Amino acid sequence: MNWINLNNEDQFRDLLTDQQIFAVFKHSTRCSVSSMVKNRLERDWSDKDIPVYYLDLIAHRNVSNLIADVSGVRHESPQLIVFNNGAAVYDASHTGIIAEEAGAFLDARL
Repeated sequence: MNWINLNNEDQFRDLLTDQQIFAVFKHSTRCSVSSMVKNRLERDWSDKDIPVYYLDLIAHRNVSNLIADVSGVRHESPQLIVFNNGAAVYDASHTGIIAEEAGAFLDARL
């Protein structure tokens, strides 16, 4: 899995207009569940032709708040949200984040 760091609000806004489909993984570096889910994603994620952005919630809470506002998806941590054409089309949180499930959804979209 090749994480792309998501560090600021302008970067996210650009993704909404420039990137057809992408995923954002919201990760709390202080949460053991978030660390477990991140490790599971890294282990189980098959190579998809979509970029996956990593958001450190502790360092960039403002970006997380913007994502919640734009997507209409209530903030949780950890959380995986897939965007397609600027809209959130899939989300999962906590231990409900399963690479195979997200992958099957993405395969249907690609």
